[in-house]
Amino acid sequence: MQTKTGKKLAVFLAITFFFSILCYVAIISTGTIRAKDGLYVFLLMWSPGIAAIITQLIFEHSLKGLGWKPGKFKYLALAYLLPLGYCLVVYGLTWLTGLGIFPSPQFLKELKNSYPMFSGENAIVIYTGLMMSLGFITSMVSALGEEIGWRGFLVPELAKLVPFSQVGLISGIIWALWHLPLILFANYNLPGTPKWYAVVMFVIMVLGISFAFAWLRLKSGSLWTGVVLHASHNLFVQVIFTPFTALTPVTPYIIDEFGCGLAILAVIVAFLFWRKRTSLVEAPRSESSASI
Repeated sequence: MQTKTGKKLAVFLAITFFFSILCYVAIISTGTIRAKDGLYVFLLMWSPGIAAIITQLIFEHSLKGLGWKPGKFKYLALAYLLPLGYCLVVYGLTWLTGLGIFPSPQFLKELKNSYPMFSGENAIVIYTGLMMSLGFITSMVSALGEEIGWRGFLVPELAKLVPFSQVGLISGIIWALWHLPLILFANYNLPGTPKWYAVVMFVIMVLGISFAFAWLRLKSGSLWTGVVLHASHNLFVQVIFTPFTALTPVTPYIIDEFGCGLAILAVIVAFLFWRKRTSLVEAPRSESSASI
């Protein structure tokens, strides 16, 4: 079993990074993650999912075991609300202390142009509501590609070999390293901080939230908790809270995926889910590995 699992992991990672390199080259050659209206990034995000599907077909001749069932609603709800919670803490403190300004005058102007029939405050409400509903669905399409790979395949396969603490750590390291070419050689960053700082904060954040991703996947038996959590994180951080924040010279060091705020909260999140690792013993092993 361990030999087969090790081979599956090796094949999955090899295929993932083969497809990813093709996307990295396309993105880096243009210098921006928005090239071709984000098509290259979309394909990159689907590289782990395609690799997982290929690997599963090679070894199991079936797509069972990736966690296709939705699982219990409470885990999906937790996955959706968790990013909202840590964003409210980080961005709320940033706004209250004056380290960042809410709302961003430039973004508010853009909203007024998009929704001319509404006042500034109403435009904020309309935009936020649309993003939290329709925008969330769009975000799930991209997140699904990654999550079929990272949480649908990688996490339960790792769980066959190592305890939860190592599952969270190893899956987080792989996930973080996979993003680094975009930070180092493209413009996946929030302007205003050096790249070394962005890399350090991003890696800490990803390692931290990987424990939440892994726990939800193993507890629920569903990859959809990862899809919802991933889509919710991208939505609240990249589409709602960061655009609403006007930058001071220090703001980029605090907010977004490259600031210390989310990195600190992610460490707290990791600790909370690490403490809940014993509850995974109560769930049958087949719940995380035999779901379809």
